[in-house]
Amino acid sequence: MSASASESLAPVAVQRDASMEAFEFVRALATQLSSHAIELPSFPDVAMRVHKVLSDEQVSTDRIVRVLGAEPMIATRVLTMANSAALNPGSKAVMELRAAVMRLGIDALRSAVISFAMAQLRLAKNFKGIERHLSALWQHSVLVASLSYVIARRGNRANPDTTMLTGLLAGVGKLYILTHSMSHPALFADQVTYQRIIRDWHANIAKALLESWGVADEIVDAVHCYEDESRELRGNSAVLADVLEVADILSLCKDAPELMRERLKDRKSMVRIGLDLESCRRVVSESQEELSALREALGS
Repeated sequence: MSASASESLAPVAVQRDASMEAFEFVRALATQLSSHAIELPSFPDVAMRVHKVLSDEQVSTDRIVRVLGAEPMIATRVLTMANSAALNPGSKAVMELRAAVMRLGIDALRSAVISFAMAQLRLAKNFKGIERHLSALWQHSVLVASLSYVIARRGNRANPDTTMLTGLLAGVGKLYILTHSMSHPALFADQVTYQRIIRDWHANIAKALLESWGVADEIVDAVHCYEDESRELRGNSAVLADVLEVADILSLCKDAPELMRERLKDRKSMVRIGLDLESCRRVVSESQEELSALREALGS
């Protein structure tokens, strides 16, 4: 076979490899979902231990302080968040872990644990080569979380700390797929196919992962359904999903006014949480300092 003929067949071979990789990857995802074997590789055990304690609705402040105190790196993250400009508007510094726990509350503590875990995940040797992708995904999650917090605080329809946590967790399905794609290099190289898998699978993966972590049902439901405009949620789940949908849209077009107008036009979620196009623009334009402080607090 001539060199030119070999070159003409090369794209076909690459396409076939990507298709096979995609088939095998999706089959593995389906198997993991059906067997409830959804785990994030290299997710710090210490973070999971603390998260399980925080998931106990009956847990006492004393118990939380003892568990956090035994994990210096997480305790440091909690103190940093408690003293951040975003979560400490009175600028009164706290030096004791108990005071930090009391100031933050459970959902903000969970956000601190998730931000610590993501910092560790990005340093894991297993993920050498995709650090840039991990950082981009985390930065987007932090922006969505920050926007969710600001929207909730302005609208008084949802707990801001809960919406912040929901925003942080909205990308865990994408994170799972990213970390598992390393064993399928041809698939990762074919971004069209890879993004299609993300679109089709991340919501169900996120639901299974968050359920295994013991995350509150209202957060799980919101993360699972926020991209589906025909969703039928009620109560806090519905409000969280609406805030998350709007925050995600704003995160993608905050610097493009015409795109923002197009994406938010006739958006029912925006109306349900008491916003319009102009108020969404104000959330972005008038909250830059607050958003920056929140992103810094979360370790973006």
